[in-house]
Amino acid sequence: MRLQRIAAFGLAVVLALVASTGVALAEGKAKPAPAAKVNINTAGVEQIASLPGVGEKLAARIVEYRQKAGAFKSAHELMNVKGIGEKNLQRIESYLTTGDASARSAAAR
Repeated sequence: MRLQRIAAFGLAVVLALVASTGVALAEGKAKPAPAAKVNINTAGVEQIASLPGVGEKLAARIVEYRQKAGAFKSAHELMNVKGIGEKNLQRIESYLTTGDASARSAAAR
């Protein structure tokens, strides 16, 4: 009986350590939210890549799309970029802005 208690306690300690390590690893991978909204019409690859769930390759595709198609009128237009689906858009939409009309026309040039 005593041996079972010791084994159960040891197992509980090991599971707690594994669980806390997993949480720490997951937190290490998560990006902090951008301090300010990211203007998708003027931001560069590095700034767009700072968004949650957006890596450098996807950020580069966003910039390339903007250069070819012109300025984004709304964040919803990101759905035209390969790799941006509804879930990705919902995750980042609150961090985005398209700026004002003058910024959009300047980005289109």
